[in-house]
Amino acid sequence: MKLATLKLDPKQQRRDGELVIVSRDLRQAVSASDIADTLQQALEDWDAVSPRLEQRYAELNAGSAMGAFDLDTRELHSPLPRSYHWADGSAYLNHVKLVRQARGAELPESLWSDPLMYQGGGDVFLAPHEDIAALSEEHGIDFEGEIAVITDDVPMAVTPQQAAGHIKLIMLVNDVSLRGLIPGELAKGFGFFQAKPASSFSPVCVTPDELGDAWQDGRVHLPLSVHLNGEKFGEPEAGPDMIFGFPELVAHAARTRHLGAGAIVGSGTVSNPDPDGGPGKPIADGGVGYSCLAEVRMVEKILFDEIKTPFMRFGDRVRIEMFDRHGHSIFGAIDQQVVKYQPK
Repeated sequence: MKLATLKLDPKQQRRDGELVIVSRDLRQAVSASDIADTLQQALEDWDAVSPRLEQRYAELNAGSAMGAFDLDTRELHSPLPRSYHWADGSAYLNHVKLVRQARGAELPESLWSDPLMYQGGGDVFLAPHEDIAALSEEHGIDFEGEIAVITDDVPMAVTPQQAAGHIKLIMLVNDVSLRGLIPGELAKGFGFFQAKPASSFSPVCVTPDELGDAWQDGRVHLPLSVHLNGEKFGEPEAGPDMIFGFPELVAHAARTRHLGAGAIVGSGTVSNPDPDGGPGKPIADGGVGYSCLAEVRMVEKILFDEIKTPFMRFGDRVRIEMFDRHGHSIFGAIDQQVVKYQPK
């Protein structure tokens, strides 16, 4: 099943949008507001609501759903325009190694057994086609292509096996980072905060069964496609190098607290080392590329002792998408341009 949130006017107190069901090919949608007004509402009563949503999804794909309309994904918000809980892990250790090396930080041995995770701001998410408004290019504007899951209510101290049953939906993430602000924040022994502005998510989220055999061991075994200014920047595999699967990440987030329905847990930046253990090659050199700029910059430093690639500048555009094995877009695309913030 594929679900999304249609944008509504926030001035009319509808900032959480309207829940819609999206066809498998992303071409059509139908309102689900008579079943649940919003995705948050559906998640809070998932066991009762999801069979009705599934039935309408089947009707939509069969061409028999009443009220179906042609879908423009630019009219969609992130599936949850805001969330009570947004926690992002860092399950790809190749990424952790590179970004830590970039700021001269050690890699603790515990990272092989205990996930990294930070709690981000969930009160405001960007829409998948909304501009990334930044104050200054000097802040080191970077994108981070990731995968995330959405849960129902998760009890405290669940096991990973139990946590797997609480994963209801999957989507993509652009976890925007301001790399220039990260070292100063972490040097204080706290953070991230200012270095992590609003994230955005794919137009559509899907139930795990929608991925078929690409969903295995709590991981998505498909490449993540990233384009920068129209050029392919990366296509790393999301499955094999994810040290902790989503059940482990959800269990980690719930170790000492309950997670409310609609909690979002991210994978961290998708990243692959070279088959020989190297840090990863650009697409142009026969590698799978990268899902963020920080990695390619560190690789340049390692290989050439010179950083050549700048962080994002005003006017730059990033596109993040994932395709099934038949070449069909699964979640729709995150497609965003960086602009200079103009106070209103």
